[in-house]
Amino acid sequence: MKNRKDTMPGALTEKLPAGLAFEMAYVEGGTFHMGGGDEEAYYDEHPVHEVKLDSFYIGRYPVVQALWAAVMEEDASVPAENHEHPVEMVSWEDAQAFIQKLNEVTGRTYRLPTEAEWEYATRGGQQGHGYIYSGSNDPDEVAWYVRNSDGEEKSVGKKKPNELGLFGMSGNVLEWCQDWYSGSYYEECQKQGVVENPQGPAEGVFRVLRGGSWYLEARKCRNSYRHYDPPGSRFTDMGFRLAMSFVG
Repeated sequence: MKNRKDTMPGALTEKLPAGLAFEMAYVEGGTFHMGGGDEEAYYDEHPVHEVKLDSFYIGRYPVVQALWAAVMEEDASVPAENHEHPVEMVSWEDAQAFIQKLNEVTGRTYRLPTEAEWEYATRGGQQGHGYIYSGSNDPDEVAWYVRNSDGEEKSVGKKKPNELGLFGMSGNVLEWCQDWYSGSYYEECQKQGVVENPQGPAEGVFRVLRGGSWYLEARKCRNSYRHYDPPGSRFTDMGFRLAMSFVG
């Protein structure tokens, strides 16, 4: 008899006409506690609240420069030594433009992860061990951050992955999420009890970014840390990771 794990969907590899490919990890849905309850948590990480998510896919790595250049037809602009670096200096709006083009090429419905999906994935989903960072309690094992980055982003996949095989969710580049940002959103969620598939506030001024970066301290690379910026912002430590809903 097959057990449940044997029949679960596996990773998805997307092959593009340009000869490039990227991997999406399958994340089994479930319920988890979202937010930060430790002493390093900022005010907007409170209160910890219960969230229930459907299954989804998420990129094993942030979108790299070679993939960005191929989809956006900017191949000449990326030096070969940077092909496996995360794309950076991209706004939330730029990420949406990339995703629209990628979906035209692949016929799929890629998107940015919701903030809740992102945190669930960085914590390892149903396989999580309760680490402070994505896959470890030691930031140097899993993250490029201000103390070890030499002031620049690094190629993906050079640090230890988390429980789901995801790389770089702590450090290297901040990652845009789909949601609008609100400092009081978690309070609203807690009042609802278990929140199912939250999409964030209906409107706002800023969009959420997650994960910390090569420029930031370890405290800002924790799994529950929330960052935000206007959707048109571009900085050298801003990138993104793809997600896609699972349709069983």
